[in-house]
Amino acid sequence: MTHTITGQTALLGVLGDPVRHSLSPVMHNAALRALGLDWIYLALPVAAADLATVVRGLEAVDCRGLNVTLPHKQAVAALAAELSPLARRVGAVNTLVRREAGGWLGTNTDVDGFLAPLRQAAAGGGAGGWSGRRAVLLGCGGSARAVVAGLTELGLGRITVAARDHGRLAAFQASCGDWAPALDSWLWSAPAGRGDGNAAAAGPSLAQRLNEADLVVNSTPVGMGAPASASAAMAATRSPLTAAELEALRPGTLVYDLIYTPRPTPLLQDAAARGCHTQDGLEMLVQQGAAALQLWLQAAGQALPVPVDAMREAATAWLAAPTVG
Repeated sequence: MTHTITGQTALLGVLGDPVRHSLSPVMHNAALRALGLDWIYLALPVAAADLATVVRGLEAVDCRGLNVTLPHKQAVAALAAELSPLARRVGAVNTLVRREAGGWLGTNTDVDGFLAPLRQAAAGGGAGGWSGRRAVLLGCGGSARAVVAGLTELGLGRITVAARDHGRLAAFQASCGDWAPALDSWLWSAPAGRGDGNAAAAGPSLAQRLNEADLVVNSTPVGMGAPASASAAMAATRSPLTAAELEALRPGTLVYDLIYTPRPTPLLQDAAARGCHTQDGLEMLVQQGAAALQLWLQAAGQALPVPVDAMREAATAWLAAPTVG
């Protein structure tokens, strides 16, 4: 069903560079149709040099709300009139909400999105409670701080962040040290032949920490492919873990890959073959989007429940469609 644009149609959108591949318009517009709202959600490509102009301009034209994706999650925080406590702690903003007093509230719904599958697993008894358990997080990039914030909220006993760049890893731990007491770092060496271009100097083996882990989270882009494109076939041959590292995983460990294309990712295929539980990043995407939409509805005085199922179904169908690309 198409959306008829009128003089009353309200605007939502996602800012990024690139952003044309985003699934957010698919799932948000499905939710807006289900709610019967005369709102539309667009992907808005924005270069870093234009970010401030675009954010202020969208406020001036009465945009109702914005998502923010790479590479702008840190830079956009300086453009918000107010930051939520969580956004300040995580150091990244993925959602802008109109304030009644003017300007934008910058907040972060990635943490809620990330936590949703873990809370569901704990509630269902499949993975038990998370308090005191041990996790390994692969990578220390843009999504990793939201992951650490979520795992800290769950009360994990140890969170090992493994990365191959010593300087970035040290800076990451220092920036989280005052609010993530269970965090430690692990220099992750890249064996010859893995094909990862920015390998650190030889570091200790990660296999022991993986063998001790109850949860492994991949926040690196290794294994990502565009839907229904040639790159998806290439991605299907890549995993962030070597064969020896995969062999260290215990059956029953939950392996959570923030990537959702292809489905399943190479990491999740390998983990399932080891008898691990697996979770991809699609539910995180849906749940962070639903949390953002709830904030925008509340700011607009719309006391409506977010149709999460409609968002999930639309995103799943889009990924499965052979014409996606």
